[in-house]
Formats: sequence, structure tokens, C-alpha cells
Amino acid sequence: MDVQPDSSNMPQDTTSGDAEGQGREQQQQQEQQQQQQQEQQQQQQQAGASSGRMLSRSEIQGEKNLAEFLVQMDDYAPIIPEALTDYYLAQAGFECSDVRIKRLLALATQKFISDVATDAFQYNRIRQQASKEKKFHSKDRKTVLSMEDLTAALSEYGVNIKKPDYFS
Repeated sequence: MDVQPDSSNMPQDTTSGDAEGQGREQQQQQEQQQQQQQEQQQQQQQAGASSGRMLSRSEIQGEKNLAEFLVQMDDYAPIIPEALTDYYLAQAGFECSDVRIKRLLALATQKFISDVATDAFQYNRIRQQASKEKKFHSKDRKTVLSMEDLTAALSEYGVNIKKPDYFS
């Protein structure tokens, strides 16, 4: 009669169990990486299907960023009213039913106006400093947007403004 020791009461070698656990973790990580690669390939194929070519990672990341930005545009209310944006887009012949795109154009317009106003303000400051150097002092001088400053600022953006000839 062979008597075999009861294995439940004996200490077990835990190193082999740890190795198996680590092996499982590595296998799971590899599976996750493979799954991510497959998802990226699918995204590339879907995005490239319209253009007929494969997209690079930077292009895919750019498209993800664009999609996230467009989602953010859902909640954004531009300073320029939508009715005004719609009117001028219709005057230009632009038709789009996506409100996010219209808001994006309103945001670009807002940035352009802000940049021009900032540049015109800088030109005004330069002009005021030049007048101070000529010993021309005036108290309580307010900053006023003049045609001269606006013309100089817009000329940086390729917009040329000329005063109309005055006939009496």
C-alpha cells in the first residue's frame, strides 16, 4: 500500500504560480496591444478609403483632434451672432447645415477681428509715443481707433483701405 502525502497540507512552491501569473499578464498586454493595432489599422482603412491611401499616425491623430474640437463646438457660443454669420455666409454663397462649421467660421472671424484690433492698438501706442517725444503733452488722452491705425493694421493682412476722394 502506497501512502502519498497530502498535498493540501504541504507548502507549495509559489514561484511557479507567480511565473504563470506574470505570463498571463504579459499575454493580456500583448493581446491589448494587438487589439489597439488592429483598431488603428481599421481607422486608417476607413479614413484612407475615401482618399484611396493609407493615413499616417499624425494624420489619424489630427483627425481625432478635429473630431474632438467639433464636439467642443457644439457647446460654444461665438460672440458674433449666428444670424449675422448665416447672413454673410449666404451672401458669399456658402451653404452648410452643420452648425459646428458655422460656429467655427464665426470663431475664425472673431479671431481675425481681435488680431486686427490688437495690431491697430499697437500702432496707436507707437504713434502716441512718437508724439510724446516731440514734447506734445496732453492730459487725459483717450485711445481712439483711427483710420490711420486701422489701415496700417489691415495692410499686414493684405487688406488695402484707401480713403475715398472728397468732392465738394
